[in-house]
Amino acid sequence: MAVGVNADPMVCKIMDYGKYSYDKQKKQQRSKKTQKVIKVKEVKLRPRIADNDYNTKIKLARKFLEEKNKVKFNVFFRGREFDKKELIEQLLERIKEDLADCGTMEGNADYQGRRMSFSFVPNK
Repeated sequence: MAVGVNADPMVCKIMDYGKYSYDKQKKQQRSKKTQKVIKVKEVKLRPRIADNDYNTKIKLARKFLEEKNKVKFNVFFRGREFDKKELIEQLLERIKEDLADCGTMEGNADYQGRRMSFSFVPNK
């Protein structure tokens, strides 16, 4: 381990490598203890979902948000469902309204082929 890098004769410190690696490992463990891990939970939907199923999915997402987890919604399209943009927008607005009290939408909806995904983060 170099102590004085810019000195004319370079100054070094001789130390026990085992003790150095042990201290480094303990420091990492202490920093890991104080970190908060945010998990991403996923909820899958279809645009023409029945009210019962929708309520179940929203209840599940609400539970995840109350546990301070991030929730990612995936909406899958079949056949011509992708062409009905008003149906998709209605679903998105309905989800935003229902989860407004416990979470906020992060970013915009992302379209990937026949799938749309968006995520909610818990309120502080």
